[in-house]
Amino acid sequence: CVHIKVKNSWHRPVVIFLAAITVGIIIMVVISVVQNKPLYQKYKYGIVLDAGSSHTSVFIYEWPAEKENNTGMVQQKHTCNVKGKGISSYSANPQGAGASLQECMNEAKQKIPAHRHPETPVYLGATVLDSVALSLKSYPFSYQGARIISGQEEGAFGWITVNYLSENLRKPTGTLGALDLGGASTQITFVPQQKIESSDNSIDFRLYGNNYHLYTHSFLCYGKDQALKLSMGKKLESTLKTDPIELRDPCFHPGYKVPRTVPDVFNTPCTKELKLANENFLHVGLGNWSQCQQSIRKVFNTSICSYSKCSFNGVFQPSVYGDFGAFSAFFFVMDFLNLTSDSLATTKEKLAAYCSTPWEKIVGNHPKIDQKYLSEYCFSATYILTLLEDGYKFTSNNWKDIRFIKKIGDSDAGWTLGYMLNLTNMIPAEAPDMPLMPYGGYVTFMFFFALLILVLLLLVYLYFHRSTRTAQKDII
Repeated sequence: CVHIKVKNSWHRPVVIFLAAITVGIIIMVVISVVQNKPLYQKYKYGIVLDAGSSHTSVFIYEWPAEKENNTGMVQQKHTCNVKGKGISSYSANPQGAGASLQECMNEAKQKIPAHRHPETPVYLGATVLDSVALSLKSYPFSYQGARIISGQEEGAFGWITVNYLSENLRKPTGTLGALDLGGASTQITFVPQQKIESSDNSIDFRLYGNNYHLYTHSFLCYGKDQALKLSMGKKLESTLKTDPIELRDPCFHPGYKVPRTVPDVFNTPCTKELKLANENFLHVGLGNWSQCQQSIRKVFNTSICSYSKCSFNGVFQPSVYGDFGAFSAFFFVMDFLNLTSDSLATTKEKLAAYCSTPWEKIVGNHPKIDQKYLSEYCFSATYILTLLEDGYKFTSNNWKDIRFIKKIGDSDAGWTLGYMLNLTNMIPAEAPDMPLMPYGGYVTFMFFFALLILVLLLLVYLYFHRSTRTAQKDII
């Protein structure tokens, strides 16, 4: 009987080699998966409440957690208009002011990822009632308190908004002037071509590594709603003291006739000097555009100026220069009347025809619009033209430089985005997600690791081949 003896000493080293190769392949696969996984953009969020004189809006902004040139790339994610009037109208019902925000703030909770809630700042750009502060503190955001936005800041932040959205701040091209019109005030802001003679009208910003020296001014009581009260007050004071007083108003359509009371119309600090013996009057429309403009001019004082040039009421203003974006009520009024793209002369002609249209026809053409707002479009548009032409000194030559805008891209034109953009400079950036290693290093690592595995395979082959030959010699 012949016995065959084979040495199996090669088994253990081969198993070790194969295990090392297997582990190496697994490591390569894991590194490839981690290295090439998609990098998701991380975002931060901020909420700004614009509590104006006639309405409140909640704006939600988002920007990449990694900032560009120390300024976040802010964009509007969502906006919600609070139902009802502005929070200032809740003075007799403070709890109602906070409750009115509930629907919009709940929307904010849905729009912003839950894990970002505690770090999301909430800013209220207005004088705030205590109940509003308590209400905002009850939400899972970081309430930063109320801050009164000055008129100058409002104008400057509006300028930032339109130039940011137009991408002027990251290009060497010129900037866009900003014209803002609300219910209580109006602002003009632009980069002037001459020295600013009044320090009260100067504001400086640094954005994207560039310095900006702006002229800006805000006229309180010269928003469209307060200007209407000013204009009506001056007409009433010049009206014969009949009983009842009849206010024959060329800025309202012919056929318009509404009984009013002085306290209801003039319940504002802007008309506190109005003195009338009789509290009742009849508001009667005449529909005469030229007379309307003449009456509106009386609310501007252009007879005084202690500087080289002024806008009105003795306020310094350099000559308007460059293109301008006109937003808020500038846009809404002119867009309603389809007057956003005509020359100044054509705009006046169309507006004169509109103002002379009988009130009954106006109501019939727009049955779904609240008659209070509908009745004021003739005045508001005439006031806009007079403010721009007589107040800010635009002419028929540069009227084409004014663009009436509501949005630029997906974001509303207005001061809130500029405010949020400025605030992001104070919010720390997060470190961006990075690949496991640089692409060049990754390719180099994978090359040498694959080469090592090939060497191991070659060693296994050589060892296996040598061991087999040795085993054959050991056959007895």
